[in-house]
Amino acid sequence: MSPTTLPAPPEQGHVTFLGAGPGDPGLLTLRAVEALANADVLVAEHDVLDVVRTHARQGVAEVHTDTDTSASSTPGTVTPQLTVVDGASTTAVVPANRDAAHLVMEAARGGKRVVRAVSGDPGLDAYAAEEMLACASAGVPFEVVPGVATAVGVPAYAGVPLRDAQGTDVRFVDARTASDRCWTEVGASDGTVVVSTTLDSVAAAAGELVSAGRKPDTPLTVTVAGTTTRQRTWTATLGTIAQTLKQAKVLPSPEGARPVIAVVGERSAAAQRDRLAWFESKPLFGWKVLVPRTKEQAASLSDQLRSYGAVPHEVPTIAVEPPRTPQQMERAVKGLVTGRYEWIAFTSVNAVKAVREKFEEYGLDARAFAGIKVAAVGEQTAKALIAFGVKPDLVPSGEQSAAGLLEDWPPYDPVFDPIDRVFLPRADIATETLVAGLIELGWEVDDVTAYRTVRASPPPAETREAIKGGGFDAVLFTSSSTVRNLVGIAGKPHNVTVIACIGPATAKTAEEHGLRVDVMAPEPSVHKLAEALADFGARRRLAALEAGDPVTRPSERRPGARRRRSTT
Repeated sequence: MSPTTLPAPPEQGHVTFLGAGPGDPGLLTLRAVEALANADVLVAEHDVLDVVRTHARQGVAEVHTDTDTSASSTPGTVTPQLTVVDGASTTAVVPANRDAAHLVMEAARGGKRVVRAVSGDPGLDAYAAEEMLACASAGVPFEVVPGVATAVGVPAYAGVPLRDAQGTDVRFVDARTASDRCWTEVGASDGTVVVSTTLDSVAAAAGELVSAGRKPDTPLTVTVAGTTTRQRTWTATLGTIAQTLKQAKVLPSPEGARPVIAVVGERSAAAQRDRLAWFESKPLFGWKVLVPRTKEQAASLSDQLRSYGAVPHEVPTIAVEPPRTPQQMERAVKGLVTGRYEWIAFTSVNAVKAVREKFEEYGLDARAFAGIKVAAVGEQTAKALIAFGVKPDLVPSGEQSAAGLLEDWPPYDPVFDPIDRVFLPRADIATETLVAGLIELGWEVDDVTAYRTVRASPPPAETREAIKGGGFDAVLFTSSSTVRNLVGIAGKPHNVTVIACIGPATAKTAEEHGLRVDVMAPEPSVHKLAEALADFGARRRLAALEAGDPVTRPSERRPGARRRRSTT
């Protein structure tokens, strides 16, 4: 008699309840990034999704949850929409009667690794607590990855310490659910109170504290969009906050926005905020900066701009295409393998990419560079080579350019150099500087077109309108071609936009197109250009403070206003 075969138990999944922090993606923990990289399903509110999705792997299923505020719905009802991100970018809408808890459980029962991301910290999220209990009841394994709580992170970014050396008592209140008893207790205390509320309810919360016993002249700060480049903080008292917000013409909180954080207390350091507001005083805080380069080229530059508080917006002005006649490139790559060259010189990241793609086409890898000396024109090109598995033998010690490369390039020596030929893969529009310099040093050069650069397609209409209408605070031009191509595909930047150029030749091209150059890099480096723009922003901010004027961004100036010429 054969033994009875039992059905296999359903594969059990796993749920990670993850704190996404108050809004700054940089506040995600290392454990959070690791969990996101391994997730099969990502469940998050829409604003949280923007913080965590960049760390999720390609093909993860994303579940957007939003609060349904229709009159017929129960407050807090969640209406999920499921978007599956894959090669076909297919989208499926989940029925509205299925809440996030059901979706989490369903995915986990199917053997999926589910990440449930919430704003701030999951331990302070009521919905997350309910979903944890549901997992526990169903026997679904789960873990909790703490995040920076909004009520703690936002004051830190606003420059408002919650405790002083005397160990001030700190209490946290959610004004949206606080009872009369809660207001009475915090009103009777003389410690610091951190209130989570909405902009349209700040004045009411201040009134509750005054009614409970707090003095109307008690200092407080109110911060909106905390830890993001849209952050803004007002300093007032419990008695004057309503008038302060009215004079500032502050609009009510949009539906679904993160909570506004108000910090109340005599010792909450509200009076010292002008010295402690490290985040909002960054030199380019909130500046929308146009970077006319591809995402791959602009990655490190955009990171640098973000460190200054800017919001980079990348717009490709050049598209890279294969050469029209690939035979020359094919012969050169075969020559690498057969020992035709002593050197190969890379003058751009695109050149590295072109050679790498040709290698992959032939089934080659970095081992084909054995015995060949490799030169890179600068740090970014060197990084691209290292990512390919090739460590360059020569990177300019000074200026990162063709001229800088020639400064360090050794002359041909028939005693030490068995081969006198250099392979130079480059763009179809590259200059002859490097070729002429290598020939002068005694080398033979195979100057090969590895790729063509063509004008990119125009950006979306919204971006074009922002460029021409003064929606950008600054634009960084890293070459003459970026000037010509940006104007060609999107139009000329508005006269309120700060124009920053990498060098004199680029500045001349900008001026020829009717642009006034405000900033010039002290040396031809994209990172020095970003530094120069940050210095410009810092001086501009200091001038406004010394004049007693509000600190504004260039795009906030009156349209058509004249601006000073200030080249650096």
